[in-house]
Amino acid sequence: MFSPSQEVLVRRGADATLSVVIPLFNEADNIDELLRRIRNVIGGLTVAPAAYEIVLVDDGSRDATLEKLLAAAHDDPHLRVISLSRNFGHQIAATAGLDAARGDAVVLMDGDLQDPPELIDEFLAKFRDGYDVVFATRRRRHGESRFKLITAALFYRIIRRLTNVSIPVDTGDFRLMSRRVTAALRDSRERHRFIRGLVSWVGFKQTGIEYDRAERFSGSSKYPVSKMLKFAIDGITAFSEIPLRLATWFGFIVSAVAFFVALYEVALRVFTGYNLPGYTSTIFAILFLGGVQLITIGILGEYVGRVYDEIKGRPLYLVAENVGRGLDAGVSASPPSTLPVTR
Repeated sequence: MFSPSQEVLVRRGADATLSVVIPLFNEADNIDELLRRIRNVIGGLTVAPAAYEIVLVDDGSRDATLEKLLAAAHDDPHLRVISLSRNFGHQIAATAGLDAARGDAVVLMDGDLQDPPELIDEFLAKFRDGYDVVFATRRRRHGESRFKLITAALFYRIIRRLTNVSIPVDTGDFRLMSRRVTAALRDSRERHRFIRGLVSWVGFKQTGIEYDRAERFSGSSKYPVSKMLKFAIDGITAFSEIPLRLATWFGFIVSAVAFFVALYEVALRVFTGYNLPGYTSTIFAILFLGGVQLITIGILGEYVGRVYDEIKGRPLYLVAENVGRGLDAGVSASPPSTLPVTR
């Protein structure tokens, strides 16, 4: 575990090492093509790293993913396979991979080949120019439904307006991070993780590269509507207290409406002597107030539930197997040649 007082050493020259982190869940049909493309990319890099590793995190897959990963690691010493004890979710699996990565530059990508490994060369070029984070912004998204495109676009823009952290729009977790960024993420152990928000919160020098997101190579999306909604809620509640303020605003608005309605009823009674029966209005008021109360209680419950999860202090994940040599299979890293940077 890193502490904020420690110095993090950054290497960007020929002695820099590379880690590629890939969380996987039921992606057995994609593994062969994924590894082939990554190896081709690393073999053809403009400036090759001193050593590299591919960290593959199996997030409790129920198909042959783990078996294929272990077989691949047996044949390729650059591969490291981390098998989690059960399915912890994409963000936690990605966290496990980032915790294990030892490279000076760490690339995080998905295993469905919608994130093209060919961008790694451009990532490394920006990294060597001094950037600590190089994120990939989606210019087009092929093979996705109109509903997915619309809701994704709305999500990125809503969260950008609600949070006080500048999170790039149309940008997923596909990115390169320097060693000091991954060190900062290891210090941030919140359970409901929103990695792209955490990376923006960390700061340091960041830039983006545009790309066209391809269709999945095979299989189906592991993010149904329910998981997309949970992910959106996690992202908003992790970086914004505005939903809590909305509950207060609802209360003031409803109270103001009730006050003016009461004044209207009193004036109607005093000046006309007419008492409006109002069964419909009464039911409407009860249902409206009940709905507002349930909404505000639900918002409070989301935040309280997150506090409850945090204070239990359980580990983010449990590792069942950790196989492979990774960077140990490459050239031994020499001491960093650049000046240390204090976080």
